[in-house]
Amino acid sequence: MKPLFLIIFYIVAVAFPLVLSWIVGGPARAFHQELASGLGILAFAMILMEFVLSGRFKAISNDIGMDVTMRFHQMMARVALAFALLHPFLYRGTPVGGPRPWDPTRQLVITTDIADLSTGIAAYLLLPSLVLLAIGRSKLDVKYETWRLMHGLGALLIAALLLHHTVYAGRYGSQPLMTGIWVAMTAIAVGSLCYVYLIAPLRDKTRPWRVTSVREVTPKQWEVTITPDGHSGLDYKAGQFVWLNVGHSSFSIKENPFSISSAPAAGPEVSFTIKGFGDFTNTVGKIKPGTIAYLDGPFGSLSVDGRNEPGIALIAGGVGLAPLLGILRQLRLTGDPRKVKLVYGNRSADQIAYRDELGAKDVTLVLSEPPDDWQGETGFIDGPLLDRVFAQDVFDEWVFVVCGPPVMMDIVEDHLLKRGTPSHRILSERFSYD
Repeated sequence: MKPLFLIIFYIVAVAFPLVLSWIVGGPARAFHQELASGLGILAFAMILMEFVLSGRFKAISNDIGMDVTMRFHQMMARVALAFALLHPFLYRGTPVGGPRPWDPTRQLVITTDIADLSTGIAAYLLLPSLVLLAIGRSKLDVKYETWRLMHGLGALLIAALLLHHTVYAGRYGSQPLMTGIWVAMTAIAVGSLCYVYLIAPLRDKTRPWRVTSVREVTPKQWEVTITPDGHSGLDYKAGQFVWLNVGHSSFSIKENPFSISSAPAAGPEVSFTIKGFGDFTNTVGKIKPGTIAYLDGPFGSLSVDGRNEPGIALIAGGVGLAPLLGILRQLRLTGDPRKVKLVYGNRSADQIAYRDELGAKDVTLVLSEPPDDWQGETGFIDGPLLDRVFAQDVFDEWVFVVCGPPVMMDIVEDHLLKRGTPSHRILSERFSYD
C-alpha cells in the first residue's frame, strides 16, 4: 500500500496549484487555451516535485524503497516533458502583437512580450535535453559525478526559468495568490536540492569514518571496512545501503550507493562488498587504511526485521550478495529461529565470495560457466531452478529477498508471482539511482 500512498500524495501535490488556479482565475477562455494553461501548470508542478522525489528523504525511501521512488521520478519526468512540449502549441488563435489595453489583467490571453516569454522558451529547449541525457546516461562517456552535477544544476536552472515564465507570462501565475504558491513550491524544491548537496554533507562532516581494512575477496571484488571516528556509528538494519564517500570532502559529489554487507549486531564497524565496475569501484583495491570516509544513510527497505514469516529465502546474483550477506550475518549473530535458504549465482567458481563463511548447509550455489568437477547447480537462477530448490510451502509462506542483475530479478519475481507468492512477501531493490 505504501507505493499507493506515494502516488496519492504526488497527485494531490501536483493538482493543488491547478485546482487553486481554477478557483482564483478569471472568466473562462476557449477550451484549447484553458487546456494549454492546465498542461503548463501540471508540467511545472511535476518538475518541482521531481526535486523532492530525488531528495534522498528517508521517510519516503526507507518505507517505500528508493528504487520505487527513483523509478517513479523517472516516469513522471517523462510525463512532465510531454505536457510541457504540448503546452505552447495549444495556444493557437491567440492574438499576437504589442500591448492590449482592452485586457490589462491578461484575463483573456497571455502576454506576447518577448522578455516574459523568453524564459519559458529557454526552459522549453533545456527540459528535453535534461530528460534525454538522463535516459541515455549509461551510454555517455561522462563520469557519473560530472553527469550528476550537470543534472542537478540543469534542473535548478529550469525551475528558475519556469518560475519567472509562470509569474510574468501566465494568466494564472500572475495572480498574487498563485505567485505566492509557486514561489513557495519552488523554494521547497530548491530546499530539497540544498539538503542533498549542503545540509546532509554538513551533518555528515561531524560524523567522519576511517577505513580500517581493504581485502580482496574474489578477483575484482573487495571488502571495505570502516569504523566510526569519534562517534557511536550508524543505526541501520541489515540489508540497507548508504551513499559512501571515501577520501574526499563531505561536500564532494564523488559518492556512490553501496549495500552494507556487515551486520548491526557485529558492532560499530561497517563493511561493504564492492565489485569493480566503473571509475571509483576500479580503484577500491588501492584505498589505504586510515583514509577518511563519509556516509549518507541508511536507506532502503530490503530488511526482514519485524516480519513474521516462518522462513527467509535469499536469492543473490553476483555482487547482489552484499545486502543479503548482511541479513544472513545478522540472523546468525542474533540466533534468529527462522529457517533460511540462500541461492547464490555467479558466472565462474572464482567469483563466489565468502564461500567458507556461507558454508554448505541450506546454500545453493549456481554457476553459468562451471568447471568440470563442479557438483552444484549449473545455468542461471530461473524458474525451474527455484522449483528444484524450494517446496511449494516455501512459495506459499516464506519471504523472498532478491538482489542481483536486473534480468535475474525480473525472472525471479515473475516466477514467484506465478507460484502464488504475494508481492508483499517479495523484497527487492534495483540499485540504479540518480
